[in-house]
Amino acid sequence: MLRIEIQVKELLKIVKVELEDDAVRTESGAMYYMVGNIEMESKAPSVSGLLKSVVSKEAVVRPVYRGTGQLFLEPTYGDFTIIDLKQGEEWILDKGAYVASEMGVNVTAHMNKPISGIFSGEGFFQTKVSGRGKVVIASPGPLETIELNNSKLVVDGSFAVARSGQLDFKIEKATRGLLGTVLSGEGLVNTFTGTGRVLIAPAQRREMFLANKLTAISKSRPGSD
Repeated sequence: MLRIEIQVKELLKIVKVELEDDAVRTESGAMYYMVGNIEMESKAPSVSGLLKSVVSKEAVVRPVYRGTGQLFLEPTYGDFTIIDLKQGEEWILDKGAYVASEMGVNVTAHMNKPISGIFSGEGFFQTKVSGRGKVVIASPGPLETIELNNSKLVVDGSFAVARSGQLDFKIEKATRGLLGTVLSGEGLVNTFTGTGRVLIAPAQRREMFLANKLTAISKSRPGSD
């Protein structure tokens, strides 16, 4: 039985996958190290798959690790979150958020509406996961879950890491009228409408936070000028 665990070592988060004659799919380059009788399979893409990957900028090959043992994925100062997909459920993930998934999960490209793709900061293509099984996603910091029940979420910026596939995503003006937009200081906002969940990362990227802290400490030391 496959088990996925998120471990914390000092400030780093690491994904540990326990395989018992099982298989797991990961993002290209996600493997850190593995122990046991595990083999990596990388199936060559078809011509159409290769062209689709070039257009969407999705990974050409997502390797599959099969066997028995322990697989560890690249650590991060950010966060990992596990989404448990139920049958028939779909999620749209931010670019670069996908890390790994069970074999019952389909990983494909999702195309946003042209206007949303241009102005949202999310791009034309994102990653769609569907099917059934666990999905590991990465984020800059801790995620907050926003539950929508036939309602609307407005986000100023591209802080949404993942959203339920049935939600309607588009770009809108923050206020009605040009004058209101100018006076409010807000321009375009991302909106999510319908029933489902949105995972947002309100925290500053931890790598930047730690770098700023270390820089401040270094400058405060005597003789650092």
